[in-house]
Amino acid sequence: MRVMRRWIPFIKNPPTVAVLRLSGVIASGSRGSLNDQVMAPLIEKAFRRGKPSAVALVLNSPGGSPVQSALIGARIRRLAEETEVPVFAFVEDVAASGGYWLAAAADEVYLDASSIVGSIGVISAGFGAHDFLSRHGLERRVHTAGKSKSMLDPFRPEKTEDVERLKRLLGQIHENFISHVKARRGDKLVESDDLFTGEIWVGQAAVEQGLADGLGHLVPTLKERFGKDVRFRRYDIRRPVWQRFGAQVAQDALSGIEERAEYARFGL
Repeated sequence: MRVMRRWIPFIKNPPTVAVLRLSGVIASGSRGSLNDQVMAPLIEKAFRRGKPSAVALVLNSPGGSPVQSALIGARIRRLAEETEVPVFAFVEDVAASGGYWLAAAADEVYLDASSIVGSIGVISAGFGAHDFLSRHGLERRVHTAGKSKSMLDPFRPEKTEDVERLKRLLGQIHENFISHVKARRGDKLVESDDLFTGEIWVGQAAVEQGLADGLGHLVPTLKERFGKDVRFRRYDIRRPVWQRFGAQVAQDALSGIEERAEYARFGL
């Protein structure tokens, strides 16, 4: 009977929800498991294949690149508007920083009671090794055409003007992040001095801030919304076989260490 439904016009097919997993650190190239280049084909299929009743984003990301976050989020919004398909986000462990940028691209956001969300801010981290070089008799030699070409060189003493320049850049990106969240969450957000400081919230506390619409898991929430017969069509990243061998293994190991460090910032 299930096969015949495709060919009998007066028998209505049950609704289908496309499930798109967005998991990992957001970064361009091979440094991250989440970026627009990798996700674009899956996002396109999720919205356009089989006329889904909705697209569900399953999110588990500590954040990463602001640009890649914006590109993925903009693609989701464009396709949602073109296809008139609603988008639901379901956060697993964490949707922080760029991960929350993606969550905010959805029309509704749902959390587990222990999910971590927020961290609406921008961070730049590095190291300084000029003292180490000096102690070992090493001299850093840098020649530039343009006085700002050697900004924040980790092997040279930090300059006040470089720090001020970096703060301006981070501030501009932070304002973009704030504008995105306000545009997407609108009147759902509460008036709070902590909302855009990089603070994080767990479960119900995030709902009370207006960062999410409620507590709920994907299957029961969408069965309640679309009926018990709703079908789920899942879209996951599939790596080619050749990427599992050779130098890619070492690259994946390094990326895995970096990713663990990002999750560790949230106690995960």
